[in-house]
Amino acid sequence: MKIAIFSSHKFEVPYLEKANRAGHELKYFSTNLNLNTAGLAREHDAVSLFVNDDASAPVLEQLHEYGIRYVALRSAGYNHVDLQKAKSLGMKVANVPEYSPYAIAEHTVALMLALNRKIIRANNRIKDLNFSLDGLTGFDMHGKKVGILGMGKIGAIVARILHGFGCEILSFDMKEDPDMVDKYGVKYMDIDSICKQADIITLHLPLIPQTRYIIGKEAMDKMKDGVMLINTSRGALLDTKEVIKALKNGKIGYLGLDVYEEESGLFFEDHSEDDILQDDMIARLMTFKNVLITSHQAFLTDTALQNISDTTFYNIDQWAADQESDNELQVD
Repeated sequence: MKIAIFSSHKFEVPYLEKANRAGHELKYFSTNLNLNTAGLAREHDAVSLFVNDDASAPVLEQLHEYGIRYVALRSAGYNHVDLQKAKSLGMKVANVPEYSPYAIAEHTVALMLALNRKIIRANNRIKDLNFSLDGLTGFDMHGKKVGILGMGKIGAIVARILHGFGCEILSFDMKEDPDMVDKYGVKYMDIDSICKQADIITLHLPLIPQTRYIIGKEAMDKMKDGVMLINTSRGALLDTKEVIKALKNGKIGYLGLDVYEEESGLFFEDHSEDDILQDDMIARLMTFKNVLITSHQAFLTDTALQNISDTTFYNIDQWAADQESDNELQVD
């Protein structure tokens, strides 16, 4: 098959090449897929997309006109794909449902520790020959209440890691896991209760209409003053404008982000030569000393990249053999 790989990055190309055992013809495009770039997919059989590509209905219609019948996602999330439109066009879409939940869970805890112990600030001071400890005081993780919104595979690993620190784990999820209760003392409760009790809140929910801005003004008003808030899941789970207000008034004492609701066109790219950063919200977030932002890199481990590439080409190989993939996304 001829495959147009959009939003390709240097860090993933060696893994994709290694996983392409069937010898498909690959064409790499660093640009995102959108209406203006869809024409690059002409004369291909399939496209492979990343998290910030646009696979909305108009784009899918364009791809279909160019003969594209397969969409292989290099991600677990698929909220950027109009699955209903894909179905109506007869296009098959498959994702990578699991690549390394440990990678994202470990990055989540790394953000917590770096914020708490002010690791970045301390390192920058040392480079300026400032060895003072003033302003670097943190807190013991042991005994703190951590609210985990979403106790799926990633959330459960976060819970197990933090249980090792001696944290008390509070969780919101649609389904309670008895093993998490028995082995790790997880207490299931509603979001309001978590907001009122937790010292640290970390988000591990999918982005669906019901979870968009699930943490907004109403939820933040219920939180403890100085709460730590972590998001390594989906940017639009947080209302960023309200988050900025909560940082200004001290309601949020620490903020760790690996995702951002307006990250498309910003994250994964080098903007260091740009004269002016055009995104006012991210620019404002970067002014706070108690905010730590990484550029959607929580997934970025050797294990995850191998698994993403292998699963992507498993999906493609199945289609090339006129077989269904186990990872095809279905809609009612």
